[in-house]
Amino acid sequence: MSFGSIYGTSSLSGASGLAADAQSLGHLKLEAGKSTPAAIQETAKQFESLFMRELIKSMREASASMKSGLMDSPGGDLGTDLLDQQFAVQMSGQPGGLSDLIAQQLTRQMGAAQGDKSASLTGSIPATSPRPTTSTVDLAAQTTAQAKLKPVTALPHAGVKTTHRPTESQVNFVRQHSDVASKVEKATGIPASFMLGQAGHETGWGQHQIKLKGGAPSFNLFGIKAGASWTGKVAEVTTTEFVGGVPQKRIARFRAYDSYEDSFKDYSRMISESPRYAKVRQQTGSAQAFAAGLQKAGYATDPDYAAKLSRAINTTVQLRRVQV
Repeated sequence: MSFGSIYGTSSLSGASGLAADAQSLGHLKLEAGKSTPAAIQETAKQFESLFMRELIKSMREASASMKSGLMDSPGGDLGTDLLDQQFAVQMSGQPGGLSDLIAQQLTRQMGAAQGDKSASLTGSIPATSPRPTTSTVDLAAQTTAQAKLKPVTALPHAGVKTTHRPTESQVNFVRQHSDVASKVEKATGIPASFMLGQAGHETGWGQHQIKLKGGAPSFNLFGIKAGASWTGKVAEVTTTEFVGGVPQKRIARFRAYDSYEDSFKDYSRMISESPRYAKVRQQTGSAQAFAAGLQKAGYATDPDYAAKLSRAINTTVQLRRVQV
């Protein structure tokens, strides 16, 4: 990877660089001053790159406590920063992404003609359009500054909003189980982020997993209990159940597996085949609806389960978006 691939000069003919140096930024300002739809689209893409870079930077800071200091150096930090910029560029400008929304907003504010929402911006601003009082680049810079003060929003699924910075345990948990979750998603259609969020919530992001007598892992990530029909291994642990909205400690029997993958498969089988969760299977387009459906079907007795699960899914959506 060369420095040129990261700090390439921005142009309207398919730029792949980030306007992070004086030359690129000056060129972008020059093009933006023309107020053409193509310039607006490019500026929106550059803003999204900066936005994604801030998000990745936040992730780096969240994991800073894990550094030993032995391998740290100014050169290593520079290399990491350049790599993060490249990731930001590669994740930006996708159809239906944040840049499209930014471009539409800029177009409205600058008086540019809007085309079909499903197509790229083409054509030019009519001669009668009013001259903008603020340049496109300046507007993007103002919005970037505001974004740093607000929670990041990620929208791969309807109704998902990010409200906090992920912790190190959340980062590690999602990284550990993402491959298996993606594999199960392909087989069942249940979103991987939904399963990871629920597994994270049920286990405290891997910190409070159900164990067998003697301390061996049960690999039960979803808190599925062992009913009369279960013929496999069983783990008996003390759990909290809500009776009439009041939490009570009880001894419960939970299923035990041979691997985490078996846990994901058993969970997906239950959601996909049990009549109890028939409506839940129809609500995979919305994190809130999915979580509310599980609570309504009696998956858990906690009256706040849906809200807690929605926040957990929100976290996994954010993490899976930035992990490359």
